[in-house]
Amino acid sequence: MRRRTPPPPSPLPQRNGVDPVRVRLPAGDAWATVRDHLVARLAAGDEVIDEMLDAGRIVDAAGRPVLRNTAYAPGMFVWFHRELPDEERVPFAVDVVHRDEHVVVADKPHFLATTPRGSHVAETALARLRRQLGVPTLSPAHRLDRLTAGLLLFTVRPQERGAYQSLFRDRQVAKEYEAVAPYDPALALPRTVRSRIVKERGVLAAREVEGEPNAESGVELLEHRNGLARYRLTPRTGQTHQLRVHMSALGVPILGDPLYPVVTGPVAAGDFRRPLQLLARVLEFTDPVTGREHRFVSPRVLRAWSSYDEWAG
Repeated sequence: MRRRTPPPPSPLPQRNGVDPVRVRLPAGDAWATVRDHLVARLAAGDEVIDEMLDAGRIVDAAGRPVLRNTAYAPGMFVWFHRELPDEERVPFAVDVVHRDEHVVVADKPHFLATTPRGSHVAETALARLRRQLGVPTLSPAHRLDRLTAGLLLFTVRPQERGAYQSLFRDRQVAKEYEAVAPYDPALALPRTVRSRIVKERGVLAAREVEGEPNAESGVELLEHRNGLARYRLTPRTGQTHQLRVHMSALGVPILGDPLYPVVTGPVAAGDFRRPLQLLARVLEFTDPVTGREHRFVSPRVLRAWSSYDEWAG
């Protein structure tokens, strides 16, 4: 199999912990100039692209500014920094649980995205940790939903990232989650839930459909009181929103979930009340680089369990 040639290193440094955007000019296109392709490809508009070109903010692999009349060359790479959106700061800390020369294990709060995407760029766990730790090479080995809190594994050395990502791809990481949801005395637990989950692009919520199961979750009751329960959830696959979909299908949707069982209206920016009561509590794996056995446990407490009135207020 032919090996794909890796892209050249970025000629631009990170800004505020965020990598510059890299664009590869595809083969087969017949644009006269790089400028014409960027205008057609990017949603910024021709005036914004021209302003960036004139200011020297779009560069080639050697760091040279791309000009308005720079000829289109299939396979060429260009870089630029996106304009950072006006983001609401998430007023909760990202705690470092473990750090060595290979990995960083962080405890992410609710409402903070793992990596830059859409309107969440500098206010992400990755960008924050790069700034906080001074490690620009930090990269995620996996991801958590923005609304889910808990443990995240980041790699320090780019050449080792693939080994740690393979742990998650090959299901060699034991993961435990904790959730607070309604208590149903008629629900027989523990049990294993299996179903087929699909998530369509552009649709907020995933859904279960007929067909061969592609999602499997263990659900166990830990304790209950006052109509609520604390559950241990063990995903054995990694479909989008899998635990949230399965808990909703059991009739005990996780507290604070804006998508399941029904999609509710968007929450106003800066409203950090009633976080989703889902926590990635445990990560356990054998380090593929050092051979060490790791088990990390988040000390976070789900507020709907410790103080329901405080969470709901």
